[in-house]
Amino acid sequence: MALINIDAALKKVIQQVKRLSFGEAVEVLSYKRNRGITLLLREDGSVYVREHGYREKEFFTTQDDLPRLLKSLFKIEFPRSRKIRIYRIRTIHELNRPLKRL
Repeated sequence: MALINIDAALKKVIQQVKRLSFGEAVEVLSYKRNRGITLLLREDGSVYVREHGYREKEFFTTQDDLPRLLKSLFKIEFPRSRKIRIYRIRTIHELNRPLKRL
């Protein structure tokens, strides 16, 4: 997917997570792809959130609490970013793929 303005990204990510089925994920990356947040939909409907970049943390949350968590994670992982990348991942195996560096 193309670069998206960070002001509209939170709403776009929430919409993408609502459309996911079990085992699919959404990955939000910085412009250089060196920092990011991965959101994986679990079988019970909760969301596994993995933060990688400045911090390496993992969270489990409900879809109702997701916007508040993402807003705080965006401020930590993308503090000076104006544009970010959003990818939809169909299988878990695609999460470990090598990313093109800029």
